[in-house]
Amino acid sequence: MDCYTANWNPLGEEAFYRKFELYAMEWSLKEDLRDCLVAAAPYGGPIALLKNNARKEKSPSARPLLEIYSASGLLLASIPWKSGQLVQLGWTASEDLLCIQEDGTVLIYNLFCEFKRHFSMGNEVLQNHVLEAKVFHTEYGTGVAILTGAHRFSLTTNIDDLKLRRMPEVPGLQKPPSCWAVLSQDRVTIVLLAVGQDLYLLDNTSCSVVTPPGMSPSAGAYLQMAVSFNYRCLALFTDTGYIWMGLATLKEKLCEFNSSIRSPPKQMVWCMRPRSRQRAVVVAWDRQLMVAGNSTECIQFVLDEDSYLVPELDGVRILSRTSHEFLHEIPEASQEIFKIASMAPGALLLEAQKEYEKESQKADEYLREIKDQKLLPEAVSQCIEAAGYEHEPDTQKSLLRAASFGKCFIDKFPPEGFVRMCQDLRVLNAIRDYQIGIPLTFTQYKQLTIEVLLDRLVLRRLYPLAIRICEYLRLSEIQGVSRILAHWACYKVQQKDKSDEEVAHAINQKLGDTPGISYSEIAARAYDCGRTELAIKLLEYEPRSGEQVPLLLKMKRSKLALSKAIESGDTDLVYTVVLHLKNELNRGTFFMTLQNQPVALSLYRQFCKHQERETLKDLYNQDDNHQELGNFHVHSSYSEQRIEGRVGALQNALDEYYKAKNEFAAKATEDQIKLLRLQRHLQEDFDKPYLDLSLHDTVSNLILDGHHKRAEQLYREFKIPDKRYWWLKISALANRGDWEEMEKFSKSKKSPIGYLPFVEISVKHHNRYEAKKYVLRVTPEQRVKAFVLVGDLDQAADAAIEHKNETEMNFVLSKCTASTDSAVVEKLNRARAQLLKK
Repeated sequence: MDCYTANWNPLGEEAFYRKFELYAMEWSLKEDLRDCLVAAAPYGGPIALLKNNARKEKSPSARPLLEIYSASGLLLASIPWKSGQLVQLGWTASEDLLCIQEDGTVLIYNLFCEFKRHFSMGNEVLQNHVLEAKVFHTEYGTGVAILTGAHRFSLTTNIDDLKLRRMPEVPGLQKPPSCWAVLSQDRVTIVLLAVGQDLYLLDNTSCSVVTPPGMSPSAGAYLQMAVSFNYRCLALFTDTGYIWMGLATLKEKLCEFNSSIRSPPKQMVWCMRPRSRQRAVVVAWDRQLMVAGNSTECIQFVLDEDSYLVPELDGVRILSRTSHEFLHEIPEASQEIFKIASMAPGALLLEAQKEYEKESQKADEYLREIKDQKLLPEAVSQCIEAAGYEHEPDTQKSLLRAASFGKCFIDKFPPEGFVRMCQDLRVLNAIRDYQIGIPLTFTQYKQLTIEVLLDRLVLRRLYPLAIRICEYLRLSEIQGVSRILAHWACYKVQQKDKSDEEVAHAINQKLGDTPGISYSEIAARAYDCGRTELAIKLLEYEPRSGEQVPLLLKMKRSKLALSKAIESGDTDLVYTVVLHLKNELNRGTFFMTLQNQPVALSLYRQFCKHQERETLKDLYNQDDNHQELGNFHVHSSYSEQRIEGRVGALQNALDEYYKAKNEFAAKATEDQIKLLRLQRHLQEDFDKPYLDLSLHDTVSNLILDGHHKRAEQLYREFKIPDKRYWWLKISALANRGDWEEMEKFSKSKKSPIGYLPFVEISVKHHNRYEAKKYVLRVTPEQRVKAFVLVGDLDQAADAAIEHKNETEMNFVLSKCTASTDSAVVEKLNRARAQLLKK
């Protein structure tokens, strides 16, 4: 164990720091890092280098070269830089490279130096140029801050939702600040800058002078400042070698250190572990690295070559031409286990396991000591936790073996933590491999989440590894394998060296019917890459027509889109395509296209009936569909306000019905025209509204108004059936209460409807007196009902007995009441009895 702690460096009494190599870099850099623009993405991200940036020669061979490497030094991509002078490089949270030019233009590239887009930081920056720039991260996203030649600051907090903010001016500022940083306080992004011994804070509206609490009066002028990874802490370095460390709010000092080194450091970054009480910064000069914190002592390392510091969530990565190292605080669990002469339960368990492997009885002694203190569960948990913080697989295995050994002696120890740690370490060891080059620590991995890690593997086009991780962790198809295969397919369609058929077949073979795969999204990517035919072939595999059709329309394959929409049976989809075609094609071509698709034509007609009546007329004309044209004119006639217009429309309908040889419709239309003309005359003669009434209502209203001759005229002209006319007339007369006319009408000739209706209508209007006049004229078959209607049950009983009809007798009995009609009831019962004897 003492050998294991050989590279541990104490800082104060409680904290230890160690620096170990992640990779031996084989990027064969000829230049020093100080001669390049360098940007390394956090969370073990890629490294961007711009070489030859300072040279002013314009020859192609001396052009700056933009290169992107993995963290292990493998070249991912490179391009000659042909754009403007670069001031700063930086990475977004999604691992896109930001290239900030002197003119304020920011160009965005992906991991493989493929250009994505650009934006400008505004006209003021363009006019005054960029002196310095910083890329920062907030809860809003990735931001960019600019210091212009006019010594003014401009920034945007989110490059994906660009809103430029010009910060207030610093009074009397004649030269660039010695150092500055971007802070985030209460969800507001502010700029802190140092001019000599003064600190200025720029927020949205004002510039204020601030003094850090507990700052020594003799500290001197500020040379360097650093903001922690989580933007909560701030460090300041002065020209006397004094380092102040405190909260970024500038309201509390955490600690201070006097380095006695007056020369300006090249870099200063924070080195902290989440949830640790220890605060420390790492300061780098040309050949010296210092770790200073809340202790009077510091840790110093000699740098053999030019280095570059990359702050991380739980430490600092140190890049040089030959190596890539990681400096971090030793976590508490590791300290407990590996510290010299440690008697912590985890340390004893690790020793017990080693002795067990040697078949030594000391294993039992160590175990008993832990069990006697009832600390075995804690010992197992310590070993599991410490395994996560180790970079070397051998140490991980040793600790996990100890944890597994200890678990055997605990009843019902939950295995989930142990299993999860084994899985996590297997994933971490896979991505830390030199060929992959993502040196994530366990703490970073948990902060990043497996979903983001998979996204980053996909960004690097490491599809097989991403799929193996998904299968190993048993992630759901949609969250894991399906999503990765979809990304692979989108990359596959960009490969120009294979034919459309080969690419489409390869994608289908690999993807098949995998849940969560959208072939339409892959086809859209193919179309964006200019491969329209490949996009169409891929859409053949898309089972959802609703996904096929919009893309086909976008690709201007409207007729194919229409066929697919009709096949789907989705009317809304068909309407979408038809209306798109209507806007895209000229009228004649549009109609001809619909002629070949009866379903689409039928649906379009339905649409026109409700939305575009005139277009409907054109459709019928093109088809010589005289029947529907006639119907169209009839429908149109009702929207005409003037009677002449209405008659004209009906006349057009009449002509079309004759052409369609529909005699019934023609005769009905002709009668309607005749009725309209008659109604107009009636309206003029009697000054009452008759227009738009039916023939039945017109006749009824004439009778109600006492115009019997005019009613007779309509009866004859329109050949109203006798029965209908008699019913109509007696109903109207009864409504009018004209009983005398009704009686006269009943005697005018033999009634075609009989006389029971006269009785019924009279009773309905509560006039039994009039009803009785017609009872004896009712046919014998209906007379019983007539007598009952007028309330003469005795006569009804006599008629029923005379007819010897048991049904009629029962009907009359049902209308009798025992108290008032006892004689009638007795008479009927006697008759029924006699009838039954026979």
